[in-house]
Amino acid sequence: MKSVIVNNVQKSFKGNKSFVQALEEISFDVEQGELFGLIGSDGSGKTTLFRILTTLMIPDSGTASVDGFDIVKDFKAIRNRVGYMPGRFSLYQDLTVEENLSFFATLFNTTIEENYDLVKDIYKQIEKFKHRRASALSGGMKQKLALCCALIHKPSVLFLDEPTTGVDAVSRQEFWELLRQLQNQNITILVTTPYMDEASLCDRVALIQQGILLDIGTPKGIMNKLGKPLWAARASNMYMLMKELKSMKEVFSCYPFGNEHHLIFHNDGQSIEEIETALKKKGIVDVLLKRTEPTIEDLFMKLMNKEKL
Repeated sequence: MKSVIVNNVQKSFKGNKSFVQALEEISFDVEQGELFGLIGSDGSGKTTLFRILTTLMIPDSGTASVDGFDIVKDFKAIRNRVGYMPGRFSLYQDLTVEENLSFFATLFNTTIEENYDLVKDIYKQIEKFKHRRASALSGGMKQKLALCCALIHKPSVLFLDEPTTGVDAVSRQEFWELLRQLQNQNITILVTTPYMDEASLCDRVALIQQGILLDIGTPKGIMNKLGKPLWAARASNMYMLMKELKSMKEVFSCYPFGNEHHLIFHNDGQSIEEIETALKKKGIVDVLLKRTEPTIEDLFMKLMNKEKL
C-alpha cells in the first residue's frame, strides 16, 4: 500500500522581478512503513514539498495524496492523520516540556496517557526535564520534545523536516535510532536532510536540487550508478592539485570532497603512475592517489553538474 503518492507537483513563488520555480514536476511514492529520505541542499525545495504534503500549501499543478486522501479535497482528514516536525523549533518556548506535550495532545482530543506507549522511549530521555521550560532545553532535547509532540496523536505518517540540523553528532545518532524504533510500529516516515551521510540510513532516498528530482532509489542502488572507478587524491597544495588534475585530458571529473579531491578518469584502466609522473613534472611531488568507495554525495555531485557517466 502506498502511504504517499506525488504526481507531477509544481510550485512557484513570485520574486522581485519574476517567478521562482520551487518544484518542477515532482513525482514519487512512498510505501506504508517505509523510511523515505528527501536529500538536498538548502533551497532545493524540500520544505516546500513537505508543506504541500501536510496541507499547509497548495501546489500550482499536479496531485498528491497521503494515506489515500487528496491533499486539497481532504485536507482536514490528512491533518488528523499526519505528524509534522518543521525545521525550525516551533513549540511554545515559555511552556514546560510537560505543558507542551499536554497542549498538543489536547489539540487532537487525546491525552499523554492514551498514547504514552508510542512516545515512551523518547519521552523517558527528557522526562527528568518535564518541568523545565522549552526555551531552556538543549538542541537535542528540543528535538526530542518536538518529536514527542508530533507523535502524541498517533499519526500514520510522520513528516520530519531537517530534524537533525544544528544538533551534535551523538544526538543525531540517537535520533535516527529512534526513527528505526518508530518504523517498527508501521509508521511511515518521510525525512528531509542536507546531510548526505544520513541518506544511507533510509530505505529509499530521493535526490533533489533546485526543485528537480535528480534520482530516486535505495542508497546502495544509487551509489552503484556511478558506474566508473572512483579515486581520491591528496597533496600538501590541494589548490594546485585540483587545478592540475582538472587540466589533464585523462581526467573526466574532479571535485573537492572533505580533505581530499575525488576524481574519475575517462579510461577505467588509467595508469596511476602516469598521472603521478605528470603531476610531479608540474611540481606536485607528494601526491597520493588511491581507490575509494563512492558515496551518495559523489553521485549527487554528478547529477547536480549534469555530467553523464
